[in-house]
Amino acid sequence: MNELSARQILEHLVAFPTVSSDSNLALVDWLESYLTGHGIECHRHWNDDRSKAALMAHAGPRVAGGVVLSGHSDVVPVKGQVWTSDPWTVVERDGRLYGRGTCDMKGYVALAVWALVRGQHAGLRRPLQLALSYDEEVGCTGAPPMIAAMQQVLPQAELALIGEPSNMGVIVGHKTGIGFAVHVKGYEVHSSLLPYGVSAIMEGARLIGWVNDRNAALQAVAGPSVFDPPFTTLHVGMIAGGTANNITAADCRFAVEMRVLPGEDHEALAAAFEGEAARLGATLTARRPEAGVHLTRFFGVPGLRPEGGGAAEALARRLTGANAVGVVSYGTEAGQFQEAGYSAVVCGPGDIAQAHQADEYLELSEFAAGQRFMERLLEDLA
Repeated sequence: MNELSARQILEHLVAFPTVSSDSNLALVDWLESYLTGHGIECHRHWNDDRSKAALMAHAGPRVAGGVVLSGHSDVVPVKGQVWTSDPWTVVERDGRLYGRGTCDMKGYVALAVWALVRGQHAGLRRPLQLALSYDEEVGCTGAPPMIAAMQQVLPQAELALIGEPSNMGVIVGHKTGIGFAVHVKGYEVHSSLLPYGVSAIMEGARLIGWVNDRNAALQAVAGPSVFDPPFTTLHVGMIAGGTANNITAADCRFAVEMRVLPGEDHEALAAAFEGEAARLGATLTARRPEAGVHLTRFFGVPGLRPEGGGAAEALARRLTGANAVGVVSYGTEAGQFQEAGYSAVVCGPGDIAQAHQADEYLELSEFAAGQRFMERLLEDLA
């Protein structure tokens, strides 16, 4: 089988519309075929309904102590966005590679796949592995079962390099993420009879008000921090509910996202929100037995803890030449690898500001920097 360039691999990957709500199996089929065609060992881990799969691959000697290149296959939707070019085709324009996922994070995945194949043919003394997850964009839910499966079928690697866009900076810490899906159940009556009904929207607004109040309290006591913003944040990004302007809303649904600073008790914050929701729910049920509040914790992403010169940081700094390290407020799968016993950092091409945007792009210079990183990694492992 012919060896593809990183650019050619990227073009293949972007062509698969692997939005999180859809299957990623066409991409996994192609990628597994390409890797096994070059003699690379591959394994899959399926989701519950077998509509998606994580792909794990191993190049080099079958011994422990290798390096994991970690990425995700899913991308965010393009629906409702206005694109200048086809989002599922890589288009080069003005020194940039445009297409959904070029930055977040199929650019890195393409480089990782290129490195595995090149390392397999060049010979490695220390193994190189690929961990390609699903459902990262909906709360990093696919990585933990993938990591557990990976540890059963492949030799345990020493460290993981998570290639989320960091402009090739070495990221050693990020916040913990928690997400709650909230369903406020009301009771419909004509709005002229408001006291006899329960408006799910108006009652849900009380919980959103609690979120706003907690944000204000957290900001008021915030001290110096390496994070930007330098405090824990809570956010509601979407809300839906109601039937008509003159009917009390029977349902209101929204999500609450928390991004918690390392060192703060994220479970205590989650419990405080759960307690507030329970108090509101009890009040609503007392008014109408049909009414109440239902919470579902739909994601929990552990923070990445700085390791103070750990193996992953040392390798990434050596390969990039970085004199300093950084932290970010967005979440990644790095904390999940760290919890599973790997040393971990985030380091990948591209700017996080481009992720999820219309006309998402990856600078050609960033793609080239990512390739130099992989070339140095192969030299280090040879």
